[in-house]
Amino acid sequence: MTTRMEKDLLGTRQVPADCYYGIHTLRAMDNFKISKHQVGEQIHFIRALAEVKKASAQANLHFGTLDEAISLAIQNACDRLIMHPEHWGFAFPTDVFQGGAGTSINMNTNEVIANIALESLGHAKGQYDVIHPNDHVNKSQSTNDVYPTALRLASYFALDDLLAQTNQLIESLLVKSKEFQPVLKMGRTQLQDAVPMTLGQEFHAFATLLKEDVRLIDNTRQLLLEINLGATAIGTGVNSPEGYADKVCEYLKAISGLKLSPTADYVEATSDCGVFIILSSTLKRLAVKLSKICNDLRLLSSGPRTGLAEIRLPELQAGSSIMPAKVNPVIPEVVNQVAYKVIGNDLSITFAAEAGQLQLNVMEPVIAVSLNESIELLTNAIQTLDEKCIQGITANKQACFDAVMRSVGIITLLDPILGHSKCDEIGKQCIAENKTIQEVVLEQKLLSQDQLDQIFSFDNMTAEIIPAALAHAPMAEAV
Repeated sequence: MTTRMEKDLLGTRQVPADCYYGIHTLRAMDNFKISKHQVGEQIHFIRALAEVKKASAQANLHFGTLDEAISLAIQNACDRLIMHPEHWGFAFPTDVFQGGAGTSINMNTNEVIANIALESLGHAKGQYDVIHPNDHVNKSQSTNDVYPTALRLASYFALDDLLAQTNQLIESLLVKSKEFQPVLKMGRTQLQDAVPMTLGQEFHAFATLLKEDVRLIDNTRQLLLEINLGATAIGTGVNSPEGYADKVCEYLKAISGLKLSPTADYVEATSDCGVFIILSSTLKRLAVKLSKICNDLRLLSSGPRTGLAEIRLPELQAGSSIMPAKVNPVIPEVVNQVAYKVIGNDLSITFAAEAGQLQLNVMEPVIAVSLNESIELLTNAIQTLDEKCIQGITANKQACFDAVMRSVGIITLLDPILGHSKCDEIGKQCIAENKTIQEVVLEQKLLSQDQLDQIFSFDNMTAEIIPAALAHAPMAEAV
């Protein structure tokens, strides 16, 4: 294998000649063998890092701190990463978990861009006397403003996919809510019979539940658009030209297409990770709601003979190695598990954000890993739930109706007519004698069959308020 010699603070190393990364990346590969996941898998992050570097090269050209030929070579190299980040994963082999507050990732990026730029000018990789990773690509920057800025951009764009998938799931739930609107069923509180509703109302509530989170996540991610690029090491802007922070933000705004703004306090912003706590909490909220929906789907489909069996989920695979004919709700189950992981990631982000000392938080890599994982897991889980479960759900209309008519819970509709105490007695008798509400009411001649039919009609049982004419029906003259 042909190699090239590179030098850093600690000495020299042989780097494979065809590699776009250099000695700093090589050391990180040796030091951080933690997970099986590499930075190169994070497409949004690679693009965001390249956008930050391109904006910096433009700002440095504006201030005359880079000559035009070098700045343009760096910008062109960045464009190659921005246009096709998925093609460059091999050049970012460092583990996603690493110490150093992201320095290894920043240097990996500097080396890759430097070597792409060198090649474009006809030079060999590693010829850093022409274009240097630190002196040119990293000009007027520090890991401490590059990394958090790129993380904010990457997170913002990654959320596009999550929001799109969530909106698609909402649409599927709304379609089901219309399909199931004629299906009368029993509502339940504390897993006990409550009052009637429609299956359509239940699925519409699921959609509404998620709509709230789409709005919340979209609103919260706007906080990511305040950046500290130009802060350099600790927020004082050391080694950058006067006015650089505003100018580089202006360039990055144009490159990314986002409404970015400079932070009000660069020292504060360089050490603070509060935005990621808020954003992660919105992802946790979405995860909790998804898990609640999946819990409900599992209950509603339980059976098929001894459970609620009000809906049927798509049959995707055999459910047991020992029990014939068993099919399990595997999609809701896997989404439940994703929710637990997102909740755990939220705790990791909380601890990491708290761990910043003085002018820097060195725990940003685990924030990046956890946040990226939560977004990716939720995106994939929501797509899976939508396509493999929600869209194929069918209603067991007869089972729903039968449950309503034999329920004691429908006694609530007689409460305004017969009074609470009398309804208590009727309900208690129904449970003790295994009779329906209608049977006991007719036996006691409290209401006529026609009145019961009207009270327990579909429209009345799904309405919020009993019509006044029924509410004032004379008790003594019911029959």
